[in-house]
Amino acid sequence: MSTASMQLAAASGLMTLVLFLVAGVGVVVLLAGGFWMTSRVKYREAPRPRPEEQPKLPPEGPVREVRQNRESEEVPQIPKGGRPLTPYELRNQDSRPSETKERPRWSRGSSGSFGGGGLGAH
Repeated sequence: MSTASMQLAAASGLMTLVLFLVAGVGVVVLLAGGFWMTSRVKYREAPRPRPEEQPKLPPEGPVREVRQNRESEEVPQIPKGGRPLTPYELRNQDSRPSETKERPRWSRGSSGSFGGGGLGAH
């Protein structure tokens, strides 16, 4: 190997080391800036609530879950010879509590969803 190629290799190695050093310093500066920005944002936030400011249970105790089946209102039927209703003529379709307390179940052998991979009802 000639001295010129050795000097070129040494300069190339030195440049690589300098580039890695600059990249490392850049990453450290970015991380330090991130911590600084986070501390500034956290400093501007409202303080945490004190224990006496925490929510309390109602006097009647904890609220319990209410389970009910709901049914949607039926869409009005079009009278024979009448014109169909347009979307803006329909009122908001609310739901109401179901008369039956039995929960709807999928039919036996059904996957319960379209494309669920089950065998389906046979």
